[in-house]
Amino acid sequence: MRVSDNTNFGTVRETINRTKGRMENLQTQSATLRKLNTPSDDPVGAAKVLEIRTDKVNNEQFLTNAKIAEAQLNNTESAIAELADIVVRAKEIALQQASGASANDDTRLAVAEEITQLYQSAIGTANRRIGDRYVFGGYKTDKPPVTVDGKYTGDDGQMMVEVGRDVFIAMNLPGNEVFNTNPKTENHPADMGQSPELQMRTGNRAPASYSASGKLNGAAAGPQPENVNVFEELQNLRIGLLTSDTETIRNTLDRFDQMHTRLNSMRAKIGSRINGLQTMAQSLERQNITHAQLGSHIEDADMAEVVSNLAKEETVFRSALQSSNKLLQPTLMDFLK
Repeated sequence: MRVSDNTNFGTVRETINRTKGRMENLQTQSATLRKLNTPSDDPVGAAKVLEIRTDKVNNEQFLTNAKIAEAQLNNTESAIAELADIVVRAKEIALQQASGASANDDTRLAVAEEITQLYQSAIGTANRRIGDRYVFGGYKTDKPPVTVDGKYTGDDGQMMVEVGRDVFIAMNLPGNEVFNTNPKTENHPADMGQSPELQMRTGNRAPASYSASGKLNGAAAGPQPENVNVFEELQNLRIGLLTSDTETIRNTLDRFDQMHTRLNSMRAKIGSRINGLQTMAQSLERQNITHAQLGSHIEDADMAEVVSNLAKEETVFRSALQSSNKLLQPTLMDFLK
């Protein structure tokens, strides 16, 4: 079989171009420190890297949501702690003034002014806000949830924030749960059975319905626990002090105990939610580290290997040039030189 000069030229050109292409790819890897620069370099690896980057962006948003929710819950817990201190102080005053032997009409009139100040402080704490959002208003965060006469005007909405894939947590407590010992509210995903503070949301449920008398529709009527409202009890204590009614003052003692227990329960609920947020945040951070390691393994170049392969390809290139001199026959121009 006769081998023509065109065949020799084609073979030499193809060999040199192939070697130069490999050298160019290695030089690109050396400059970018990545072995995956275009999807064509590794289609499967490129798809995996894109998936990892998407998960990273989602996790960063989840972490941001968790931090916002934690800040909201911390402020809520602080406000509830202030209400608990107000209740404790009001109970101390009631204990001191409940007996005629240790107090009289003049002392009761004097401390009634302090109860007025405690009441105003309780109203201010109940209307605590973060930025332009009121903490205890439920979904109604654009206006004060408690009026000056102690009436709650918010709703029982709990704002759910996504802190993980299909994982939601309530970042607020509605005021009717905080200010009353027996609030009539619907159950929310953050307070349900298997995980009281952090669980997967499985769907929407119809809200509970109550009649005008305060009884749950569709349920058997039974004895309803007494509902104690912190603002009403402060007002009752104030009236009892102003009228020097020791019976009214003594009646507030047990109710203040109930209210203090309720507030401590709310603080415990917030604490469990914060723990759930912190656990979820730690899990997301671990996922980010794992994804970073996997992405680096797929995408980053091994510089020792790249430099070694580049030196090898340079040797191959030089060998191809030298062998081409022997393969190609001298032309007329070579003789004329």
